[in-house]
Amino acid sequence: MAFARRCRWRGIDVEVRQISLGEKVSFKEADFLFLGGGSDREQNLMAGDLAARKEQLREAVEEGLVVLAICGGYQLLGKYYRTLDGKEIPGLGILDLYTRAGRERLIGNVAVEMEINGMTHRVVGFENHAGRTFLGDLKPLGKVLAGRGNNGEDGFEGARYNNVFCSYLHGPLLPKNTVLADNFIALALKRRGWREELRPLDDSFEKAAVDTMLKRIL
Repeated sequence: MAFARRCRWRGIDVEVRQISLGEKVSFKEADFLFLGGGSDREQNLMAGDLAARKEQLREAVEEGLVVLAICGGYQLLGKYYRTLDGKEIPGLGILDLYTRAGRERLIGNVAVEMEINGMTHRVVGFENHAGRTFLGDLKPLGKVLAGRGNNGEDGFEGARYNNVFCSYLHGPLLPKNTVLADNFIALALKRRGWREELRPLDDSFEKAAVDTMLKRIL
């Protein structure tokens, strides 16, 4: 995992823990939480499990837990997912957003412009989702330069609330976009009282890969 590897390269100890269904866990004790996607069956299992502890997760989010939620994990944090036949599947309701199913999958390379620590960056990834996500009182993660983003309509991708970052970008996202990975590390350390700057790493290969992709799709 890019987050853990980039910590260890800097001499920062990391313990990666995979959470199983029904396993007791304290979200407040975590530094970084990753919520990914999966098959419909897996998503339903995860949704049911997290629903039982959504208040604990909500409290951790309000206290600054750093979260990266991708695709199905992104949708799950919202109010509901509306299927094509109109059925509403409840989400955790932690974020002010909802998702409705679309008949066409949104697939392809994506470039997004976003602000990180007061500076504008371009990140790249790959989207493959049928859901169309619409934000309420939330900031988008960034502006779509190429691709479809949240819903193919409003020109935005992802969502952000406190230290929660949501996106439809696969890629994988963090190995390609090291500025994002380091931002998550810095936020997690700051929450624990760390005040030092992160030691720079040699990201020349990663930056070259991003530049190549940007030239290809823009």
